[in-house]
Amino acid sequence: MPLWSGITVVSMRFTFDPRKSQRLRANPKRGIGFEEAKEIFTRPYWLDSRCDVPEQYVAIGWVGDRLFSVIFEVREDEEGEILHLVTLWRSTKEEIQLYEENC
Repeated sequence: MPLWSGITVVSMRFTFDPRKSQRLRANPKRGIGFEEAKEIFTRPYWLDSRCDVPEQYVAIGWVGDRLFSVIFEVREDEEGEILHLVTLWRSTKEEIQLYEENC
């Protein structure tokens, strides 16, 4: 029996504005860009849709040793789904509590 039997590998694709990523990285309240924020999706994360913008979602998860929150949209092209990263920040106390209660 092959070693990889029963394992599904899903490759997530991302898009974002590289100039906005640089601005986020330079902001001391954020300190990372979208390149690093992709790490949120490699570990368990909390996910919810936004009530004020229904086509956007918020994910809370780990980047390094800190919890961050990222807003993203799910887009599609001929190859499938793409997560378009919109903005990010260090998770608030309330968001950290949501993560701890649900993940």
